[in-house]
Amino acid sequence: MQNPTPSDLPRRALVTGASRGIGRAIAHGLAQAGYDVALVSRSLDTLKPVEESLLSYGVVAKAYAVDLAEQEGLRDRLAAVLDDFGPLGVVVNNAGMGYTGALDTMPLADWQRVMDLNVTSVFQCLQAVLPVLRASGGGTIVNIASVAAKSAFPDWGAYTVSKAALVALSRVLAVEERPHGIRVVTVSPGAVNTPLWDTDTVQADFDRSSMLTPEIVAQTVLYAILMPPQAVIEDLTLMPAGGAL
Repeated sequence: MQNPTPSDLPRRALVTGASRGIGRAIAHGLAQAGYDVALVSRSLDTLKPVEESLLSYGVVAKAYAVDLAEQEGLRDRLAAVLDDFGPLGVVVNNAGMGYTGALDTMPLADWQRVMDLNVTSVFQCLQAVLPVLRASGGGTIVNIASVAAKSAFPDWGAYTVSKAALVALSRVLAVEERPHGIRVVTVSPGAVNTPLWDTDTVQADFDRSSMLTPEIVAQTVLYAILMPPQAVIEDLTLMPAGGAL
């Protein structure tokens, strides 16, 4: 049986971490391209303005408050979102956290918190969405990693390991899901000017004006999603033109 083309698959997408930064920009890009979008983040208060802005594109947008950091029962909560929203053709795993701190003094609880959100929550999301994508005949999964997965930066050890694990997870997933018509794309941006730099878990002083913008990352993600069905961008590194910060 021939795999469906992107035009045959549901123009419906799920985006995690959709309330701000890269996730919000990707949600806008998908809506502009005619995709209905399920928006997932911790708080409905921050998601609702995004939902309302996407409706202006003439698509369906629905906000779902799911705390991906709460591992217990996460797969079931995501499955409930999919039961409500319906078929999917695209999934973007964008939610994650930044963390800086030396490995020798890092509390175990902090290490586990980073791994839980940046890796394990993606694993649980994948287990929830794969049956839906398979039922649709295929689709595209985009996992947002980081250039840190391929480079060593002092004090970014936990974050680096989590993103390297996400890259490895994506590679295995791509091989396992290829027979089901599911493409897996890993996008590894360099520094992006997002609210991550304002969080209390990140202590870094970089020139944010030289960083990529969320919209540039979103354009790249959308390009990968809209590739012809005979091709897939499996691993893409996107850097600021000025290089690493």
